Amino acid sequence: MAVSLLRASRQRGVRAMTAAAGSAGRAALPLLLCALLAPGGAYVLDDSDGLGREFDGIGAISGGGATSRLLINYPEPYRSQILDYLFKPNFGASLHILKVEIGGDGQTTDGTEPSHMHYALDENYFRGYEWWLMKEAKMRNPNITLMGLPWSFPGWLGKHFNWPYVNVQLTAYYVMSWIVGAKRYHDLDIDYIGIWNERSFDINYIKVLRRMLNYQGLQRVKIIASDNLWEPISASMLLDPELLKVVDVVGAHYPGTHSVKDARLTGKKLWASEDFSTLNNDAGAGCWGRILNQNYVNGYMTSTIAWNLVASYYEQLPYGRSGLMTAQEPWSGHYVVESPVWVSAHTTQFTQPGWYYLKTVGHLERGGSYVALTDGLGNLTIIIETMSHKHSKCIRPLLPYFNVSHQFATFTLQGSFSEIPELQVWYTRLGKSSETFLFKQLDSLWLHDSGGSFTVELREDEVFTLTTITTGRKGSYPVPPESQPFPRVYKDDFNVEYPVFSEAPNFADQTGVFEYFINMEDHGEHRFTLRQVLNQRPITWAADAHSAISIIGDYKWSNMTIKCDVYIETPEKGGVFIAGRVNKGGILIRSARGIFFWIFANGTYKVTGDLAGWLIYAVGQVDVTVKEWYTLTLTVEGRFSSGMLNGKSLWSDIQVNFPKNGWAAIGTYSFEFAQFDNFYVDAAP
Repeated sequence: MAVSLLRASRQRGVRAMTAAAGSAGRAALPLLLCALLAPGGAYVLDDSDGLGREFDGIGAISGGGATSRLLINYPEPYRSQILDYLFKPNFGASLHILKVEIGGDGQTTDGTEPSHMHYALDENYFRGYEWWLMKEAKMRNPNITLMGLPWSFPGWLGKHFNWPYVNVQLTAYYVMSWIVGAKRYHDLDIDYIGIWNERSFDINYIKVLRRMLNYQGLQRVKIIASDNLWEPISASMLLDPELLKVVDVVGAHYPGTHSVKDARLTGKKLWASEDFSTLNNDAGAGCWGRILNQNYVNGYMTSTIAWNLVASYYEQLPYGRSGLMTAQEPWSGHYVVESPVWVSAHTTQFTQPGWYYLKTVGHLERGGSYVALTDGLGNLTIIIETMSHKHSKCIRPLLPYFNVSHQFATFTLQGSFSEIPELQVWYTRLGKSSETFLFKQLDSLWLHDSGGSFTVELREDEVFTLTTITTGRKGSYPVPPESQPFPRVYKDDFNVEYPVFSEAPNFADQTGVFEYFINMEDHGEHRFTLRQVLNQRPITWAADAHSAISIIGDYKWSNMTIKCDVYIETPEKGGVFIAGRVNKGGILIRSARGIFFWIFANGTYKVTGDLAGWLIYAVGQVDVTVKEWYTLTLTVEGRFSSGMLNGKSLWSDIQVNFPKNGWAAIGTYSFEFAQFDNFYVDAAP
């Protein structure tokens, strides 16, 4: 006979799952009456006829647009707490996979990430924060899978073309060197490498990359392609035996839980190698919960990887708060463990890569889905989700309408699972805050004398995990500090002789790369500076601006005074700027408005209302030349702005009606070397 969760719990004299959910607004009706009101289906979980596909894990992406930019600036203990929530096994999201951007110096959604080779003869494997993040993840979970993927590439690879395959040997060497550098300098073994994020692939390049990896003894590094659509890579693999051999995983982005026939015919692993990208509220958690199950049920995808890992970038940049959790205030230490973390835990804490899906998975009769996985050693994990259409829309693709309603689902364990005596039960309900439960452990389900059957009462927007694994845990730390705005008065003299990271705290590069620099020729005030280090446009992934720019501060700032020492290195066409009220960033940076105060090596200055320099407020002559330090001051108050050079007024009372607020910024006229020092901002309330 089937034993219901309600009835099994009553036999033991403890609170039932049904009753627990009832405390969240559900009436604990008698079982027979509920069954009449909410019919359901019967489902068999059986391994007698073999197993389904091998499970490869759940993961998330750091990068793809500098999405972890602010995380590195968090003070301890908060930074370690955030990392524990993401990577520590049996604690929080407990991720199996970390995928990182191979920095290519270009804008890739919310910022730029530095390349390990800015120039042809340049190699540095300590730039940026992805190395650090991979090591932190590996320290917490030594078995975590590491992946790398380029979004943009440094310009020298393209030889003046916006194309990374001009010389496939050279580009393969560039990517291979990143893998070798990860091991040599950080003792990190990269497991998977991608081609070019959401852009065209080159068949010859993929083959050359495989041969070069093999030549370097990196046979263990697997290739995933093409991190875009299922087609045309799948069709190309079916037509080209060598390509089919060298590609290990077919990865698609935002597949809408469905794969295509050609992808399945390759016989390769199928992954949703980027998915989610949705605001991390409860609807975002519903999106995540639905696709974690249905990517396999509908599309045989054995891994799902979220963009992005942690929303650690200024929220007003594109796709703000689209991370599994939020950590965007290093100045306060405030962070939020969002509901997608706990939805992840329903799968990640009770499975591991190398487990197998059962063949008996599918949809529930009244909406929702179920999957079951086993390690082949007697353990079983069942994940059930009933996410409604309204509360589980991902940002893409369009979600066809479906209905989910109250139901009872009866599961029967057969094959090697028929003698399982007990299942641990974990429960999440999303919805109104007064009705929400996140990853709550309920009383165990005992299956003695039940014939291996049990009945689960299900309503909308719930996740259940029933498992033989007993190590699950809802980790916690003391409540982090309260949220605080960016400091109203902020300064940085960049005097860091041995920087741990290449970027200065809280500056978020949007085009170009700004790095700590030691000026060996200057032993005075400007020995340690911040330098824009690109001298040519990268091979772009997004619409990089023609000027390099790094933003900082509070997007709500309106009245402010910005002061910075600047140093132009490029003769004739060289120029630098400081700016306030910058209103756009990320992939929208080219159309950023604000108040921009420029000086140029040719002895001119300019005040513009936009980064592109089309909206000109003032121009004039000024005593400026290259390789001299100057102090720029920009004041914006209400509808008027003024500027000073070396403390002397250069222009004043320029009327500015738009925008009303935005970030502070520094930058260069083009991709050119320039230095900045003694940055200061005072934002009036």
